Amino acid sequence: MMAAASVATDTASKPGGCFKRRAETPAAPDGDERWAHPAAAGRRAVDLMVPGISCAGCMAKIERSLGAEPGIAAVRVNLSLRRAHVEFDPAESSVAAVTDALGRLGYEAKPFDAAALAEIDRDSRGRDLLARLGVAGFAAMNVMLLSVSVWSGAEAATRDLLHWVSALIAIPAIAYAGRPFFASALSALRARRLNMDVPISLAVLLAAGTSLYEVSQSGTHAYFDAGLGLLFFLLLGRYLDHRTRAAARSAAAELTALSARSATVIGADGTRSTVAADAIAPGALVEVAPGERIPADGVVESGTSDLDRSLVTGESMPEPVGPEAPVHAGMLNLSGLLRIRASATGEDTLLAEIARMIEAAETGKTRYDRWADQAARIYAPGVHLVALAAFVGWVWATGDIRHSIAIASAVLIITCPCALGLAVPAVHAAAGGRLFRAGIFLKDGAALERLAAVDTVVFDKTGTLTDGRPRLADAPEPDDTAWPIAAAMAAASRHPLARALAEAAEARGVVPVTLGEIRETPGAGLEAWAGGIRIRLGSAAWTGAEPLPDTAVHLRIGDGTPLAFTFTEGLREDAPELCSDLRRMGFRVVLLSGDGCKPVARVAGATGIPDHRSGLTPRDKLDALDRLRAEGSRVLMVGDGINDAPALAAAHASMSPVSAAEVSRAAADLVFTGSRLAPVAIAIRTARTARHRAMQNFALAALYNACAIPLALAGMVTPLVAALAMSGSSIIVTLNAVRRWGDTGRGPT
Repeated sequence: MMAAASVATDTASKPGGCFKRRAETPAAPDGDERWAHPAAAGRRAVDLMVPGISCAGCMAKIERSLGAEPGIAAVRVNLSLRRAHVEFDPAESSVAAVTDALGRLGYEAKPFDAAALAEIDRDSRGRDLLARLGVAGFAAMNVMLLSVSVWSGAEAATRDLLHWVSALIAIPAIAYAGRPFFASALSALRARRLNMDVPISLAVLLAAGTSLYEVSQSGTHAYFDAGLGLLFFLLLGRYLDHRTRAAARSAAAELTALSARSATVIGADGTRSTVAADAIAPGALVEVAPGERIPADGVVESGTSDLDRSLVTGESMPEPVGPEAPVHAGMLNLSGLLRIRASATGEDTLLAEIARMIEAAETGKTRYDRWADQAARIYAPGVHLVALAAFVGWVWATGDIRHSIAIASAVLIITCPCALGLAVPAVHAAAGGRLFRAGIFLKDGAALERLAAVDTVVFDKTGTLTDGRPRLADAPEPDDTAWPIAAAMAAASRHPLARALAEAAEARGVVPVTLGEIRETPGAGLEAWAGGIRIRLGSAAWTGAEPLPDTAVHLRIGDGTPLAFTFTEGLREDAPELCSDLRRMGFRVVLLSGDGCKPVARVAGATGIPDHRSGLTPRDKLDALDRLRAEGSRVLMVGDGINDAPALAAAHASMSPVSAAEVSRAAADLVFTGSRLAPVAIAIRTARTARHRAMQNFALAALYNACAIPLALAGMVTPLVAALAMSGSSIIVTLNAVRRWGDTGRGPT
């Protein structure tokens, strides 16, 4: 195929600062040291699946408590994967000690393997939560309908019958729908700690138990609807949170699609054998046919071809390679047969390094503590103390244990953290709907919190600020006789530059001449003969032309002077407007690209971005983000290429167009559709509104508790009224979340 004149960028450095992933291992007995693998400074490391991790509070608890254990050097928890990476000194600790410590915290540990990850991907937990939510909602509606008759004046036997029917509906529904809360609370109590599920479970059980006792005594009031309504609202919030987290899959896992599964190895005697890609030894000679992915890093020993090198450069344009050209695992061979001398295989390849960088960045990003989790640390013990004080105080004052239990139940129900638990998920759901209507897909609710705090926006060039399609920028005059020949030659190739040239010729009304057989030389260009004259269209080297700094192809007819057709990429329609808008809002705007200096400078000039850098590898982009972070900047990264994935994962927040590489879409926090960049500004403004709205919800929840708790303590609230008040506070918080959204926070904070 034809070749662009652009030069391949420098190769990326070898793995350095990120921890290495080991090959997945089958399950082993608890404490088996085969789980462990070598780490830095003589340490050992173990990667464990911890299915019980459900929130940032769990993550912080594990990292803080496990990190304090003797011999533990480092603990990193990935919330998206529910994975814990632990490094320890083998002289002081062991895998058994690590798993025992996790057990004491109430978390079961399993080996991290592909099968466990696949189980998460099947989302059995999401389906389970949805089923329990449906049961709670259906039962609550039926019990409330029965309660209407009681409230309307049903008495004696009729009232008792309605109460018993309500009990028959409510008790099994509470047992099923409340199981996630009961199991979590029991696990926490066994580990001698409190979490938010303990007061929730107590409130539900007390409401059900008190109601059952009242019914057995032909009492006037029953509160089954209170327990079911409480479970319904809490399950709704938990399911919304689960769905946003389930969408945030590990981008590192997506890179496996770019790995070659097998390879053809040429032996010393010239024989060919097919081996697994991870069995290739450094120094082996590997043959890669057109359409295959390169299985190892190395250098081309023989052959010429075009490669899709977007893994490193981010550029969609195929690049020619020949002998001595460096190549990397995961690159796609497009046209010619190549023989490659492998220099790095398996975990030492650039592809593996990118996966490690993404994984390390994801782990660091999940250290962000969510607002509700921070409030929960003091809320749960406070609720228990208040309820206990109410019970003890009323027993001491009246001696009536039954009445004291009812008041304690009312306190627990009225102070139940439903409004607090919905404060953030309700806002995230409303913001997610607003973003969806704008063509923006939010994958992780916590990303809104990070996005609201950004003060710097970093763009990739190709496919982000530009549309990634080559357009003819400079060419011979329309009446030049070279045009019909160039059109005929270009029509014979599927190379992107050839297609762009053919489209430009058609737009100019050029009628191609008729040529004989046109041959294509991979990595060089096209050749034909007409009347004994050789015609070539392709790279500068192929046609004998002087190389140009721009992307170009050259046409040479016989011994004539080569004619250049230069190409550029078109900007996205609103790229200059968006960059100007971001600067007016007070954001610092930066352009980082793997492309050459001149194309990057041209795009930077057109968009008004003064801070731009070119020729960057994935590691270079990651280092640039690290420097910005060290300066105190909170970065929003917007990119689309495979080489952008580590930077997308490492940034404070990240966005990617839907046309991006799959691994980049997986690494990004938000994905947007369409050909415009306006969603970037919309997302920032929505995130700032969401932060403002969430803080309002916390204030409303605090005001509700400040008013409701004294009334409950004074015995002025029955459990039923408490349930209605609790539901009312949840409705107020939800209505505040979904009311009309406007723009707030016009600049960085």
